[in-house]
Amino acid sequence: MEGSTEVRSWLRCYRCWSQNLEVQVHYEGIHRIDPVTGERAEVVDEMQEAVVQCLECMHDQPHLGFHHGRVEPIEDRWERMIVGTPWVASCTVTVDADDVEQCSGEGAGDSLSYAAFGDHGTREFFTHVRFHKHEEEQIVVHLLVELYARSQEEATEVLEEAARGQLVVTSLAEESRPPASTGRDAH
Repeated sequence: MEGSTEVRSWLRCYRCWSQNLEVQVHYEGIHRIDPVTGERAEVVDEMQEAVVQCLECMHDQPHLGFHHGRVEPIEDRWERMIVGTPWVASCTVTVDADDVEQCSGEGAGDSLSYAAFGDHGTREFFTHVRFHKHEEEQIVVHLLVELYARSQEEATEVLEEAARGQLVVTSLAEESRPPASTGRDAH
């Protein structure tokens, strides 16, 4: 995307269109120290994680990443999430019981969403676990999922690709996009 004339088309919140974004960078590194200067001499290991967040609606922006000191679009997501509209699916995903970290108590919804859709279920989709049921060595997770897509076919494909088990979509409906942020509304 470097040098693109369309930089501003993706540099916005996919939910409220605000361009009031921030990046939260978490860095861990192990560095050797030069014994003469006391400066960092060699990087032994480093890890950087970054999350771009909208300051208007406080949603994470999974279509944006942080690389080489700048925010960049994630090629397989940004167009679908910026150009697309929200779709709401009622579905079930059947997963192995061993893939569910916890199914009751605090954090159970995130754990069941992650078991059903992986990282998509905890970052890119808005998931609401309605209920789950145990069937022998498997768990059937019943969810409402909001995702962004340009068509019903694309929404179905995205769900199918993300599902970590047997997916059954019982309904899929297009919703209207939330209104654009004006930056004047206090939350």
